[in-house]
Amino acid sequence: MFMGQSQLKALKRYSAVETDSRIEGATPHQLVRILFDELLLAIDAAALALRGGDRQKTIDKQTRALTILHALETSLDFERGGEVAVNLATVYRETRRRLLEGTSAGNAELIEPARGYIAEIADAWMQIAPQVDRSGALAPRY
Repeated sequence: MFMGQSQLKALKRYSAVETDSRIEGATPHQLVRILFDELLLAIDAAALALRGGDRQKTIDKQTRALTILHALETSLDFERGGEVAVNLATVYRETRRRLLEGTSAGNAELIEPARGYIAEIADAWMQIAPQVDRSGALAPRY
């Protein structure tokens, strides 16, 4: 079933409200989780649009993914994060490279490894959630 323009606009508004409500009151850890969720959605949508031949949507979703990757990378604390921060920056750069390469070549399969990298990091991020306090810092263990 196809949606009319007004239905698509309503769906986009609803999606924006839903994202805004997730952000309000979120801890720093939850905010990063939202970024990972949104990044995975953008990568999936870019690959789907690329497979469907929708160049404009591919570029739009690629741009969204690249923007989120930039936000994640610039939020890294290399002093406190040490080797972990360096490794994450490397993964984010490789993800960016794969997205650009896949889009440029018109080949969605080149994007798939990038999604895998981010999904693995997002999963690890979710696993530490119970250990993170309200401020976003790791809670002390007794």
